[in-house]
Amino acid sequence: MTTATAELLTVPEVMARLKVGRTKVYDLIRTHRLASIKVDGCRRIPADAVGAFIQGQMERAA
Repeated sequence: MTTATAELLTVPEVMARLKVGRTKVYDLIRTHRLASIKVDGCRRIPADAVGAFIQGQMERAA
């Protein structure tokens, strides 16, 4: 993944992809289970990080 080509998602976009609420997304970020960056004070989550989170959860469930 390169920074120039990484798709950055907003918190509401991540909420929709994971089907969870805003508080849960920020909890995942706070506990470092979901990587994120700040762009001028706006929180952004790389789409790859969401995919890695989902994959990790699936592996833990198996």
